[in-house]
Amino acid sequence: MTKPTIAIASDHAGYATKEELKRYLAGLGYDVWDFGTHSDASVDYPDYAHPLATAIEKGEYKLGILLCGSGNGVSITANKHQGVRSALCWIPEIATLARQHNDANVCALPARFVSVDEAKQIVKAFLDASFEGGRHIRRVEKIPVK
Repeated sequence: MTKPTIAIASDHAGYATKEELKRYLAGLGYDVWDFGTHSDASVDYPDYAHPLATAIEKGEYKLGILLCGSGNGVSITANKHQGVRSALCWIPEIATLARQHNDANVCALPARFVSVDEAKQIVKAFLDASFEGGRHIRRVEKIPVK
């Protein structure tokens, strides 16, 4: 089975971890599309979170990973897009539940609060989990504002 291409983006606070995650994901057999940033120079997180979320919204990518200092800014930004369900994940169990119960398609990481090794574990848990459906379907269907 072919693995999906993973979209990834960060601001300056998440840049170093993003670069490590790209190598890690490649080692797991994933292709990665990097929406930036491409250095640790100070930038505004919406400039990178919006393009990734737009691509998820359009169906160009099934899953994404966003990083900023707290993970909150990129997650809030991504969740402005219809069809994007970004979850702030700081431990693997939260990442697993985000996929299983909320059908999350974006994993937002707090780069200043998790180590690179922890980030790898969180991302692996996120990618290994899948939506359980069942009782969770009606809840996820109630998320979009119509």
